[in-house]
Amino acid sequence: MGSAISQSSRHISVQPPHIEATPSGWYLTSGPELPLVPHRGDVDCDCLVIGGGWMGLHAARRFAEVQPDASVTLVDAGRIGNNAAGRCMGFAIDLAHNPRKHDFVEDVQGNLDELAANLEGNAYLRSAVEELGVECDWDPQGKYHSAATDHGVADLVNFSKALDRMGQKYRWVEREEIQAITGSKHYIRALHHPGTILIQPAKYLKNMTRLLPKNVTVHENTPVTGVTYGSPRHVFETATGTIRPKKVIICAAGYLTKFGFYPNSAIPVYTFASMTRPLTEAELAKAGDRPAYGLIPADSFGTTVRRTVDNRLFLRNVYSYADNFKMTHDEVMETRRHQQVAFDRRWPELSSIGFEASWGGLLTLAQNGGMVFGKLADNVYGAAFCNGTGVSRGTAFGKAVAELAAGMTSPVIEILKRKTPPSRAYPKLITSLGVRFVTGRRFRQAGQEV
Repeated sequence: MGSAISQSSRHISVQPPHIEATPSGWYLTSGPELPLVPHRGDVDCDCLVIGGGWMGLHAARRFAEVQPDASVTLVDAGRIGNNAAGRCMGFAIDLAHNPRKHDFVEDVQGNLDELAANLEGNAYLRSAVEELGVECDWDPQGKYHSAATDHGVADLVNFSKALDRMGQKYRWVEREEIQAITGSKHYIRALHHPGTILIQPAKYLKNMTRLLPKNVTVHENTPVTGVTYGSPRHVFETATGTIRPKKVIICAAGYLTKFGFYPNSAIPVYTFASMTRPLTEAELAKAGDRPAYGLIPADSFGTTVRRTVDNRLFLRNVYSYADNFKMTHDEVMETRRHQQVAFDRRWPELSSIGFEASWGGLLTLAQNGGMVFGKLADNVYGAAFCNGTGVSRGTAFGKAVAELAAGMTSPVIEILKRKTPPSRAYPKLITSLGVRFVTGRRFRQAGQEV
């Protein structure tokens, strides 16, 4: 898959990512910051990786592993862990669910391919934890798909039918048990699916960066401002110099389109979350009998919940079109109101404590659900548009695109090569109105699942 085109000697001005309006709660609780080493001067390297999220970080790691004599440079426009990757809910999911999409039940082979790729991603994450010692609050307990309404239970039944057709293990969790787990009378039934790992995403990203192979140099706060594709080296401009790699791997999510590939195909959507302060001993007794758990809403527009090992509750809901890939502080604070409503519904005896932090994170979609993977031009490779399930899928994409750039092949590479590339989106006005209409309608339809 990909758009392999000639970019020789063509200079492109690159729009850097916007600075996020608020810091991620995960980042605020992730421990000491990485030593900040911005790029300066003119540097040559064998491979440049752009973007320090799930794809880029693992592309840099893997390329350096399979090419130990190569010099690898990883740049991120902001701080690793406070980027879009570090703003997710920290579910490393082996098999996503979307019970309203008919082909989830019907396209068994497509789901098996996704499972294979995500399992590859999870195995690479696990190797970082078990072999390299990356600390990230690793918890392979699986996830609970939780329902608060009859229509939510119906969604779970549809999901269970898809799991049955795939031969997947799961178990039903009835009202008394899910209410004991969560301490919330809001939930009436759930389905537990093993295989998902809960992690602290910002902590993982930062600590994995610290443990990258020695042949990787990392520069944060280093947005790329321009590029000239050429031979034998490309030239990437920053505010303080140039980087001249023989190969480049672009893992910049929707911003990949700013580098001259798949123009006007990214649909930038933000989703939002809020985090409480650490709960007191008395408050914890009302938040369930588990020290940590992760709940996926039965309705995909409902509220996702994490209880974390540092005794906080995280709630995520609301999807919004991000005009020019950007959300303002006021927009983030407006979505906080919806998280407060969800908090009130689930834990009315706790919700008066409110939230300590609220934030948004970018999710890049394509009109046709397509993904970017593969060779984009001579010695230019890319991975982007994960369309959700970013931790596992992004890790698998990053590992695979690095192996492809290094001349390797694998079953996952062959799966990803078969993926449909992103199509051109409708004009911006139509897309933005369409996304706002659909997300608003689906949010209202979710009702008490929010």
